[in-house]
Amino acid sequence: MIAYDLQCPTGHRFEGWFEDSKAFEQQQREGLIACPVCGHTDVARLPSVFAIKGVKHAEVSPPQLRTPSEQEIMARAIMHYVQNNFDNVGTDFAKEALKIHYGVTEPRNIRGVSSPQEEETLRQEGVTFFKVPVPPSSDSEPPSSESDA
Repeated sequence: MIAYDLQCPTGHRFEGWFEDSKAFEQQQREGLIACPVCGHTDVARLPSVFAIKGVKHAEVSPPQLRTPSEQEIMARAIMHYVQNNFDNVGTDFAKEALKIHYGVTEPRNIRGVSSPQEEETLRQEGVTFFKVPVPPSSDSEPPSSESDA
């Protein structure tokens, strides 16, 4: 398998995996490769980043990880933003996400909870969403997670 960095004429970049370079060229000729964002089939291969393994001349220090307090501050900031900028639809998350997806209601940011079965339905219908773990609160509630669309 080989992975290529690809780009459509409108500038969207994405990655494609192919059995070999001939498979890529054939699929490109036949218009079988489409941009996942806009659907253009006129895609071009971009130069790939590569590394050459050689002799170590100097020690490179690994990047410094954030301290737990910085991680906690970032997580709280994200949660604060989501809580203040997304409508909480509670257990109706999947139902509301589908309504938005099919244009029944106006698009808006929503948050709520969903079951694994509802999440599978959303995936099958092509609804994009992501799950955000909810940090445990100080009042000893069990941890849960919310989904945002």
